Amino acid sequence: MYEVYAIKYASVARRAADNFLVHDLHDGQMDLDFYFWLIQGENRNILVDTGFSACSAAARNRSFLQSPEAALAKLGQRTSDIDTLILTHLHYDHAGNVDAYPNAQVHIQDAEMQYATGRYMCYSALRHFFSVDDVATVLKRVYEDKVTFHDGDAQIAPGIELYKIGGHTAGLQIVRVMTRRGWIVLASDAMHYYRNYQNENPFPAIVHVDKMLDGYRRISALVESDSHIIPGHDPQVAHQYPYLGSKDEGIYCLHETPDLKGEQHG
Repeated sequence: MYEVYAIKYASVARRAADNFLVHDLHDGQMDLDFYFWLIQGENRNILVDTGFSACSAAARNRSFLQSPEAALAKLGQRTSDIDTLILTHLHYDHAGNVDAYPNAQVHIQDAEMQYATGRYMCYSALRHFFSVDDVATVLKRVYEDKVTFHDGDAQIAPGIELYKIGGHTAGLQIVRVMTRRGWIVLASDAMHYYRNYQNENPFPAIVHVDKMLDGYRRISALVESDSHIIPGHDPQVAHQYPYLGSKDEGIYCLHETPDLKGEQHG
């Protein structure tokens, strides 16, 4: 069994209408939070995604709430302690800072690396979500024998599983982890918000709509209940899960039972 922490490192104001493929212009504000995730247990320190880099933050007018290094220090970890990086996909807000983890083996889907370095990056509308510097950093790790590629579902270790979903990107993968409350799924951008999943109404940044919709049903089959699913960007995560330390630390305990009424506690 593992402990799993969601680390909130940034946030941005958005309109709800921008968060759904089929939108209602009468919806109001619906902010988007940025997270990455730490899995600890069995003498392993596994990071799922790495946030965005400082150069991407500046280019996209984003500001950090906390740096990854500072957040990990709150959990008693240094970046050098991370032994495994699971990159759910290579978008700028999930694959920055990879060079900060020199001892980590990177796990990624074949399809994702092919997509991020292939012909579809000739289209500005598709490469908009990627940072060439971040992709190049991962490519360099390939040449250092520090990347493990997967073609579909895989097991990283007992109790830690990868499932290829696609949809949002060509090779997006999710992570299923065994915790004290059972299996949980770190859905990353297979669903940005709970509402994307509940209403089968995807976030509009999509490569294949059909795969994204199929992904919702596959994720549902991997868990005991919807409360065991953690979306990639929903502020509700920060409201429902117990926080570590003080409320402003931005670290949430996903191995604990969420309060679906949003009555957060430490």
